[in-house]
Amino acid sequence: MSDLQIEEATLEEAVAELSTLHDWLRWTTSQFASSSIFFGHGTDNAWDEAVSLLLPALSLPVDAPKELMHARLTSTEKNRLAGLIAERINDCTPVPYLTNIAWFAGMPFYVDERVLIPRSPFAELISNRFTPWLEEPQSVNRILDLCTGSGCIAIALAQAFEQAQVDAVDISYEALEVTDININDYMLSDRVLPIQSDVFSGVPGQKYDLIVANPPYVDAEDMADLPREFHHEPELGLASGHDGLDVTRTILSEASEHLTDNGLLFVEVGNSMVHMDALYPGAPFEWIEFEQGGLGVFVISKKQLDEYFANK
Repeated sequence: MSDLQIEEATLEEAVAELSTLHDWLRWTTSQFASSSIFFGHGTDNAWDEAVSLLLPALSLPVDAPKELMHARLTSTEKNRLAGLIAERINDCTPVPYLTNIAWFAGMPFYVDERVLIPRSPFAELISNRFTPWLEEPQSVNRILDLCTGSGCIAIALAQAFEQAQVDAVDISYEALEVTDININDYMLSDRVLPIQSDVFSGVPGQKYDLIVANPPYVDAEDMADLPREFHHEPELGLASGHDGLDVTRTILSEASEHLTDNGLLFVEVGNSMVHMDALYPGAPFEWIEFEQGGLGVFVISKKQLDEYFANK
């Protein structure tokens, strides 16, 4: 049995001997810490991982009052938790897929294995309304969220720019089903429109003041090295060719046609930023430094795009 596995006898012992929520949190933290699971879908340590799994599984908020820690659990609840803990350790299933809850920009979103689990540094940019690059946020009327997945970025954009219409596009019909769930949950169907689109194919002739793109950007080398947890996520949302930039190439070659005169394009390419200089020598990409962590996001204006590609 590999070091990832938790034995049935261990789970049965927990169900028999653990009584309170505090007991279960302590025990689960120990199990997670001694396993080989990877933390990277919302937490970075065993305690936070245990909290993010157990409390939502019991329909409790993750910031539940301390008094609840001494509450005793029923046998049904304990067996349910044991099953989820086993799935987290034995199958390396990320917690957000077990609870169907992921957080982005301080808001909860429904997720399942049809979409990536939100973890983009775009949350910081959205909360700052893209300042200082966007000089007049109130002038933004139309926004495009490329490769929307769960729709979390599109919805956060709609919340930050209350006067704007947001098109949320994705190549995956299955992903858009999840997008639609979240749009309805936030009652934004009047301003956020899910559209099936291979990059810009589904929005011909449309122009936007702001285009935000979080495309697949994992290169072949990184795909081969990903922890097991990431293999629960749709490969379509992760892999993008040998250098991770297949989709980004299309975005950069076509974005200008879809930007208004003063429009801005923000693109996340993660670790594949290391390939950008060779692919686009001398390009005026401004790489953003984040206060809350994250890298691999650049901004470029329509004017800069036009000037750069005019000289190619």
